[in-house]
Amino acid sequence: MVKRIKVVVTDYEYTSLHHEEEEIRKIGAELVACQCRNEEDLIANACDADGLLVQYARITRRVIEHLTQCKAIVRYGIGVDSVDMKAATDHGIMVANVPDYGLQDVADHTVAMLLAAARKIVPLSNAVKSGVWNFNLAKPLYRLEGKIVGLVAFGNIARMVALRLQPFGFRIQVHDPYLNSGVAARHGVTAVDLPTLFSTSDYICLHAPLMDSTRQLVNADLLKLTKSSAILINTARGGLVDEAALVDALQRGRLAGAALDVMEKEPVNPDNPLLQMENVIITPHAAWYTEEGQDTLQYKAARNMAQAMTGQIPDHILNPECLNTAVNQTADSKEK
Repeated sequence: MVKRIKVVVTDYEYTSLHHEEEEIRKIGAELVACQCRNEEDLIANACDADGLLVQYARITRRVIEHLTQCKAIVRYGIGVDSVDMKAATDHGIMVANVPDYGLQDVADHTVAMLLAAARKIVPLSNAVKSGVWNFNLAKPLYRLEGKIVGLVAFGNIARMVALRLQPFGFRIQVHDPYLNSGVAARHGVTAVDLPTLFSTSDYICLHAPLMDSTRQLVNADLLKLTKSSAILINTARGGLVDEAALVDALQRGRLAGAALDVMEKEPVNPDNPLLQMENVIITPHAAWYTEEGQDTLQYKAARNMAQAMTGQIPDHILNPECLNTAVNQTADSKEK
């Protein structure tokens, strides 16, 4: 009897899994939905899975070592810092993501946070609601035209942010170690080094992926360079920022404010001092979300998985080198 392919959704916050059910049904496989976040639950529920669809669960090396027949892990989203890529590659498991499902949504959220922070919309609104009608509470407030926005990394989302901001009259500068100077010129932005970006920008937007080289990229040393009137916006990954250093910079007045959609720990700890600061806007990792974006995300993740389960290479495989590992493991198994 041929074993039926089993795909496990480790965890999800969606109201429906209809895309997943349809795509997996088309290939004659079984879809099992769980709500597993810790290692023990993941191992217990997914050890015999052929594929994992993952939203927030951390797929550690220990989890991967217990996946006896897994061929693919597909993450709902762009970032895959929650998956131990090296462990997956070592075990011949393909890892894929969905890098193009809601780029414009994140760009829109970034611009919305920048404008809200720059115009002090949240504290003014809160004051009015508490019975205080006084524009002086916004002082000092500065005109947007002519101000400098610094974009850390200049991938697809950052380019959309630049496009949205330029009509306001912002000057845009970027730091990206992989950026071709011709690309910067075509987009009407100026390439600078990271210290220059932090010391001269009025608004600093983070768009870098979270890797070993970028973890806590925004640290105390960089924050000492900023203008006291500067505002930091992060819609990328919370791990890019040393939160203790950010709190210190805000408390000391070395930074005027921050707008954060992502935190080092999510959900945010209720005792996090950033929650008590009037000059900080925090949203719950929501920049990616629109109904259209979520629909696209689920469909494309399911499609990646269906491809992997039918012997194809997923559209957005991140570790193609794992295919050699898988071939070698198959050969070794046959020899035994």
